[in-house]
Amino acid sequence: MSNTLSAHKLTLVRGERCLFKGLNFALGSGELLLLEGRNGSGKTSLLKAIIGLLELETGEFQWNGMPVRSQRQEFLSASVWMAHRVGMKPDLTASENLSFESTLRPLNNCDIEEALERLGVLRLKKLPLRSLSAGQQRRVGLARMLIARATLWLMDEPFTNLDREGRDLLTGIISDHIEAGGLCVLAAHQDVAVDVPTQRILLE
Repeated sequence: MSNTLSAHKLTLVRGERCLFKGLNFALGSGELLLLEGRNGSGKTSLLKAIIGLLELETGEFQWNGMPVRSQRQEFLSASVWMAHRVGMKPDLTASENLSFESTLRPLNNCDIEEALERLGVLRLKKLPLRSLSAGQQRRVGLARMLIARATLWLMDEPFTNLDREGRDLLTGIISDHIEAGGLCVLAAHQDVAVDVPTQRILLE
């Protein structure tokens, strides 16, 4: 099934600053939307608005041609969000954190050990998350994306704290998701090169 995410005449104000006004985009299956711009330009705010954590001044998002607000639960079920911070329980192990995540999504694309192995952190599965390095925690966070049966990936600075090997691995994972018909909205302040159909929005 083909899916679409579109935005129509979006305006968002934070404090006394207008981050964007009259913003439009249309993203389809097998496409990446790259949000570019310096820190503070509104990339994270746009991602939060998509997932419903921020309210817009004007405009709306549509999922498969229908307003997201009229099908909020269906949209959230089809989406997975990776924030700038990992957002997992530091005293739980990697496996425990992902097991909790899997209970929220009973249907998943791969099991936990398979996801951790692909991210190169299977050997760390029984360690508390707080004992892992920032890069290792980021890989566990990326495993969360793999176990979710989600069509739309929303990713905020996913390359943060990853070494070159980790960045290459993540690039391949995003490519696989897009090539399988998924959609991805990714915010980054550095150059991102993923060999898939890509749209770009530069936020000033």
